[in-house]
Amino acid sequence: MAGLLCGTKRKKQVSDLHEEGKNAINTPMLPSGTEIHPEDTMLEENAERNMLDPTSRENPKFKDLQRVLIDWINNELEEDRIIVKGLEEDCYDGQVLQKLFEKLSGRKLNVAEVTQSEIGQKQKLQTVLEAVNELLKPHGWSIEWSVDSIHAKNLVAIVYLLVALAMHYLAPIRLPEHVSVQVVVVKKREGILQTSHVTKELTSTTEMMTGRFERDAFDTLLDHAPDKLNVVKKSLITFVNKHLNKLNLEVTELESQFADGVYLVLLMGLLENYFVPLYNFFLTPENFEQKVHNVAFAFELMQDGGLKKPKARPEDVVNLNLKSTLRVLYNLFTNYKNSE
Repeated sequence: MAGLLCGTKRKKQVSDLHEEGKNAINTPMLPSGTEIHPEDTMLEENAERNMLDPTSRENPKFKDLQRVLIDWINNELEEDRIIVKGLEEDCYDGQVLQKLFEKLSGRKLNVAEVTQSEIGQKQKLQTVLEAVNELLKPHGWSIEWSVDSIHAKNLVAIVYLLVALAMHYLAPIRLPEHVSVQVVVVKKREGILQTSHVTKELTSTTEMMTGRFERDAFDTLLDHAPDKLNVVKKSLITFVNKHLNKLNLEVTELESQFADGVYLVLLMGLLENYFVPLYNFFLTPENFEQKVHNVAFAFELMQDGGLKKPKARPEDVVNLNLKSTLRVLYNLFTNYKNSE
């Protein structure tokens, strides 16, 4: 009997050793320092989970990117007395993301202000992300985040989302260039966990991220000849007021008074001698999107008048970017300076 038990035990040990060896052969080695959490081993068949490689988490450029984003959020939400200390812990429940989106877009989302339950938090995230995706998808953004990934405190997904919002709304921050991280992808195939590495690029060059690809005369003017810049601004103010005065309107600040697009639309009508129907634009725009609509519409009128498409983006003008506004107005000046 004792011999039989010994034989059975020995067979089990051999069987276990064989299975262990088989798993070692079939499963790629995990990167050093990567932790597999208990929930990862509970993956369903053919499911996968992503996690940030520990070496990337300590990457100085990645840390710098997080710091820049945190400072930006805190600056935007200062009036709400919201202080973000860490992206994972402070963004996963949707509260901060809701407030940030509402501040940037000028839209109020129909969500509960405070939600403690997981279901409530995911419902809030669903509403916020639907609004964000609806905004970004038409502009060609790849959606690298989801309700589940954000709520699971996936730092890469959270950073992707915040970078996209910062770039779309031309946040007055400088994002570190060429920040990429390594992500470990864990998949379950035939009951065995398999891992692989994927590189995720979070930021590119400043020019690519802001849409400004070349320096021109206005860059030089702003950087090296502020005295001459004032002369140019005065000439442009004189030019626009010559026409806007016909509607009893007057401009004193170029960057701020053209930011909502209203004066730009009216100016185009005056320069081309036609009335612009009021239903084509927002006479009293209430949020960022309506202002962008106005400026984009003014750009269309310029192209209809035979002008080249402006280099600036409508968002640049709305965000009070002086160079962008000057470029647009100077283009009008060179084409209409002799018109009465």
